[in-house]
Amino acid sequence: MMIIARNLLSAGLVLVWMTMPSGLRAAAEQGGDLQAQILYAYQTEDSNSLASLIQNLSAQLKDDPDPALRYHLAHAQYRMGLIAGEHRGRVAESALADCIDELKPVLQQDVKSVEAMALQSACYSSLAEHKKIEAVLLRSRAADRLKEASESAPRNPRVVFLIAMNGLARSNQNSAEHQAAFAKLQLAAQLFDESPATRTDAPGWGHAEAYLALGRELVMRGDRLGARNWIEKSLIVAPEYKAAQRQLALLTRP
Repeated sequence: MMIIARNLLSAGLVLVWMTMPSGLRAAAEQGGDLQAQILYAYQTEDSNSLASLIQNLSAQLKDDPDPALRYHLAHAQYRMGLIAGEHRGRVAESALADCIDELKPVLQQDVKSVEAMALQSACYSSLAEHKKIEAVLLRSRAADRLKEASESAPRNPRVVFLIAMNGLARSNQNSAEHQAAFAKLQLAAQLFDESPATRTDAPGWGHAEAYLALGRELVMRGDRLGARNWIEKSLIVAPEYKAAQRQLALLTRP
């Protein structure tokens, strides 16, 4: 029965897609392509491609202030901030601050946009790692955004994943808080399993990161077999994901 239901659901989704007006379908396809380019550049740690995407999206927004384009630009800026990291702190700070600012008009237009709230929360949280003096304020804003997003969509996989990662980062290894965050990360992985890894009509990032994060957490818990399974799953979703490749290589060393 479950297989039949899935087939019917898939057929229904295809029908919805095929009957969508051509203009909307083209826009959705463009969104999916942009998302794939951003994720690939991030996973392969290609900052030049990300910089080019940011430049092109910024130029497009001058002619077309589409909230979807603005979201993709913010996502690309977030990924640039992550890649730049500590080695290029000023680049990271600038990119993450731009991500936050880029999402403000999106949230002014749609105050209940869960995806925009989640992404802005991630940018606030990442920026706090660079701006130590403002860290408390930035983390507070990140928590507020994530709380709003969770209240609106408690089973959104990106929201659950970000809550889990924040909890793991800010708790001691053997504490009850850390265990609760680990349970959240497991839930996030389950929710990502139930959602499409790539989507043309809405944000669909986070699968590979969640699987890798779960693998890393299992390594620290001494479960090397479980860790390997999740890291390999991350690479199935994103075969060129360099961080997962490095983690798997460490895990398979004698």
